[in-house]
Amino acid sequence: MPRDDLIRLVEVVMAGDGSEAGHDALVEVLERSVRHPRVLDLIYHSDPPLTAEEVVDAAFSYQPFAL
Repeated sequence: MPRDDLIRLVEVVMAGDGSEAGHDALVEVLERSVRHPRVLDLIYHSDPPLTAEEVVDAAFSYQPFAL
């Protein structure tokens, strides 16, 4: 999914508008679209809070490491 589309998606998730089922569906799309294993933590548990653009950039920059 292109960066701009993901930013809009994160903005909608952050706003929390709509039904719970709709929110859950958007979260599922977001989690499938990025490699970051805890992308929701970037949205809800960052200190200081991140903007939608910062969330997407952090999610895109995530690199898993081999054990």
